[in-house]
Parts: sequence; structure tokens; C-alpha cells
Amino acid sequence: MEPLRRAALETMMPVWILLNTVSGMKAVDDAMEELATEKEAEESHRQDSVNLLTFILLLTLTILTIWLFKHRRVRFLHETGLAMIYGLLVGVILRYGIPATSYHNQTPPSCSLKEGPTTTLLLNVSGKFFEYTLKGEINLKEIHNVEQNDMLRKVTFDPEVFFNILLPPIIFHAGYSLKKRHFFRNLGSIITYAFLGTAISCFVIGNLMYGVVKLMQVVGQLTDKFYYTDCLFFGAIISATDPVTVLAIFNELHADGDLYALLFGESVMNDAVAIVLSSSIVAYQPSGANTHMFDASAFFKSVGVFLGIFSGSFVMGAATGVVTALVTKFTKLHCFPLLETALFFLMSWSTFLLAEACGFTGVVAVLFCGITQAHYTYNNLSEESTKRTKQLFEVLHFLAENFIFSYMGLALFTFQNHIFSPIFIIGAFLSIFIGRAFNIYPLSFLLNLGRRHKIKGNFQHMMMFAGLRGAMAFALAIRDTATYARQMMFTTTLLIVFFTVWVFGGGTTPMLSWLHIRVGVDPDQDLQPSGDSFQVLQGDGSQDEGQSKTKQESAWLFRLWYTFDHNYLKPILTHSGPPLTSTLPSYCGPLASCLTSPQAYECPL
Repeated sequence: MEPLRRAALETMMPVWILLNTVSGMKAVDDAMEELATEKEAEESHRQDSVNLLTFILLLTLTILTIWLFKHRRVRFLHETGLAMIYGLLVGVILRYGIPATSYHNQTPPSCSLKEGPTTTLLLNVSGKFFEYTLKGEINLKEIHNVEQNDMLRKVTFDPEVFFNILLPPIIFHAGYSLKKRHFFRNLGSIITYAFLGTAISCFVIGNLMYGVVKLMQVVGQLTDKFYYTDCLFFGAIISATDPVTVLAIFNELHADGDLYALLFGESVMNDAVAIVLSSSIVAYQPSGANTHMFDASAFFKSVGVFLGIFSGSFVMGAATGVVTALVTKFTKLHCFPLLETALFFLMSWSTFLLAEACGFTGVVAVLFCGITQAHYTYNNLSEESTKRTKQLFEVLHFLAENFIFSYMGLALFTFQNHIFSPIFIIGAFLSIFIGRAFNIYPLSFLLNLGRRHKIKGNFQHMMMFAGLRGAMAFALAIRDTATYARQMMFTTTLLIVFFTVWVFGGGTTPMLSWLHIRVGVDPDQDLQPSGDSFQVLQGDGSQDEGQSKTKQESAWLFRLWYTFDHNYLKPILTHSGPPLTSTLPSYCGPLASCLTSPQAYECPL
């Protein structure tokens, strides 16, 4: 029995040694694979750091060049134009200076899915599971040109980064820094240009571009589908003006306050209108087989979507501002300026995300939140917090805006699906000029019929000239580049932004001189009465100035609003205004005493 056991052990010994060897080799392979994974993660981390460093260096270089230009009083090129130039240079280096690999001699593996592509895919590779996420569909013609340059792929940001991180401070700053006296005295004209003018511009551009698309189809330059609704969508996104260059020069030269207010107010409001208009066009879905022809019920549904989204976003933004005003009024946060500033910042930013999460438009919500915060909450903040909030959002606005313009220059070379169509590009340039003319001149004529302080011809020419395109048009165009039509729109939008910022922005100073527009104007003294004046909605503590003139000069609707705001809203939401005990009926005495702050009794009525 013993010899048999010994023989069996001797027979199994090689097998045991072989199994140990195999398991040892497997452990070594696993260790090597883990080491390779760690090295890959470390390399990816380094690459991400290099990408962010690239943009920081771009902004740093832009700031230094801006200082040089301001020091030398150079006005032919604005900081946003500089940022685009530096972005273009970096894009050229990344595209042509860094070698890339591709799938040239490889055939992608094939598989069939019954329910179409999924957002997340799990693959079993040799017993190990790997997770892959959907990036998008690739045109069959471009299957061998898929970009494998890690640097280029990683500097291509998710479009949601622009909407959720970079746009909110830009839009909020526009509302928070509004020069309210000039803005509200021209409010009727601004609303007309922003709402009616943007709608006119959208439909004029959309219909002209539909003719261009039909021409492309005739001459054989259209290789894929391009519907009428696509043309209207392009008209909506390209109608968003952003005369940041012109306004910066206006501010520096102290140009006419009314012209500044008309341009600034129109650009702020029409950004909001353009984004809601584009959402309404996307929501346009006729019933039946042909989903791209005109349908009355679908049209009115889109109009309802427009009104619903805009009004809902407006209410949400104003409500957030009111809540912030109440919190800062009825708490002792002013004793802790850091906490006060932090709360103000978070409440303001959350407005954008809350509106987007509820299906509304964050741009509209955060704009009106900024206006409400400036009008009410600003009065409740401590002196330190007022300075902090203004400087904080000014810096965030500056960095975000220049980052977007730098990325525009970069995207011209890093975006993989550009479609350059000369006919479409030329048609788009002609269409935006015609659309702008149909917006400015007829509406100015109609507005002048009811204004005592007319919008002069040189003002109209300057507004026509100042219709630059910028961050909002780019952000709307890059948000969806999945189809042939959207890719062509994105490429054309980029070129339009470049041209208008460089050429029109650079020509602002000569144009001011040529049109004989006043410069060196003191905005506090330049308060001539206008036909739709309303100059008292201020959040900077000077609301009592010119108070008596306002009631005589303003339209009855704004006079009614001013009376309600001054007697009830201001005392409820801020420490200023007349005490509620003097404006509310006597039976509301206990409630009035509760809502009125002690500081209100110290303020002059």
C-alpha cells in the first residue's frame, strides 16, 4: 500500500508543480495588468492637467496682452478677439503639431442590437468586464478618420460644461450690473427689440436660409437632409447678439447712455428670447407622416411652449431673488460677510440649475434673478458683501467669457465634424445683415411714433452695426452637433462670430466718430426724459434721486409699478422704503410691524 501511495504522489507532483506555475504566472500577469492600469490612470491625470494648464496659460496671455493694449490705448481689438486668436494658434499646434494614430488599417468589430444603441455598454473580454459609454454616431465615410489624439479628444469639452458652468456667471453678471436708470427709462424699446425684433430676425434669417438650402440642393452641394425647421433653428440661435466688444468701448469712452442701454438691454434680453425660441422650434412636431411641413396646431403648441418656458423661467428667477432678499433681511447674516456672500453666490447659481432641472430655461431664470438681486437683495447686504459680490461676479464673468472665446478659436481646429459650405456661409452672412436690418429700422420707426426722445438715425445705424454674435450663439450651436445640418450650422456660426468680433468690434471707434455719436458723457447727468422713461428702479441706494420727476415722465403702467414697488415690495423685501405701517391699512398693523425693519423708520420717505 505504501509503494502505491508513494507512486501516486510522485505522479501528481508534476501536476501540482504545473498548477502552481500557472497560478503564479497568472498572478504575475494580473499584477502587471494592474500596474499598466495605474500607469494609464496616472498618464490620463497628467494629460488632464496639461489640458487645463493650456487654457489657464491662454487666459493669462490674454490678460497680459489686454493690459498692454489698454496701456497703449489700442481699441481696434477687444479682449475676446485676442482670446480667439490665441485659441486659434493653440488649435493649429494641437491639430498639426502633435502626431495622432487612427483606425486606418483596422476594421471595427461588428455586433447587432435589437433595441438600437445604448448609452452604456458592458463587454466581457477574456473573463473581465469593461464599461463603455456612447459618444455618438460616426459617419460611414469618416470611419477611418476617427481621432485618436488624446490631447485633441480631451480638450473637446462636453457642451453641458458651457451651459451649466460658464454661462450662468455671464448672464447673472449682465442682470446684476445693469445700469437700471437708463435701462428702465428705455424698457419699452428694449422689450420691443428683444422680443419682436428677435422673432422677426429669426424668421427672416430662417426663410432666407431655406432658399439657400434649396439652391444648394439644385447645384448638388447638399449631401444630407436639411429641413425648414433646421433653418428656423439656425435663425433663432444666430439672432442672439453679443456686442461685448462694442459695449466695452462704449463704457471706456462714456458713450451716450441711452444708446448703451438700448444695445446692452437688447443683447441681454434677446439672449434669453433666442434660447427659448430655439427650444420652441425644437418642440415643433406636426402630426402625420410629414413632420417638417407647416402645421397650425403644432405652431400654436410651439407658441404655447415659448410663453410657458419664458414665463416659468421668469417667475423662478424672480422668486429665487425674493427668497434671498427675505433671508438676508430677516437674519443676522450681515454680521458674517463671508457666509452672506457664499449664500448669495449659491442661491444665484442654483437658480440656473433649478430652472434647467424643472424643464425651464436657466438663462432666463438667472437673468431675472440677477435683476431682482440687484434691486432688492443688494440693499440688505453688508458693505463688505456688496463689494465682494460685485467683484466676484465681475471676475467670474471675465474669466468665463474669455474662456469661451478661447475655446471658439480652439474648436475651429479641434472639432472633428466641421462642414464648410461656401454657399451656406455666404448666404448666412447676407441673411444676418438683412435680418438685423428688418429688426432695427422698422421697429425704430414704429417706436419713434410714441417716444418723445426719438431714437435718432445715427443710433439706429450704430445698433445695426453692433449686432455682433458671440458666446450665446456659440453655446447654442455646440449643444447639438449630431446631424449633418447641425454640424454645418456650428461651423458657420463659428465663422460668423470670428468675423463680427474682429471686423465690427474693431471698427467700433471709427464708427462712433463717423456717426457723430456723443462720447465723454456723464451717465448721472445724461438723464433726459424719454417716451418710455422709468429711471428709478435702482439697487445702489440712490433710488430717491429724481423720484419726483419720474411720476410725471413715466408711462402710466410703469408709474403704477413704481408706486406698488416703492410702497410695498421695497419695505417687505429690504430695509429701505417707507414703513409698511404708513402704507398698509390700519387693520394690517401687526403684520406691518412684523415685516418692517427698524432701519425703514430711519430712511427718508
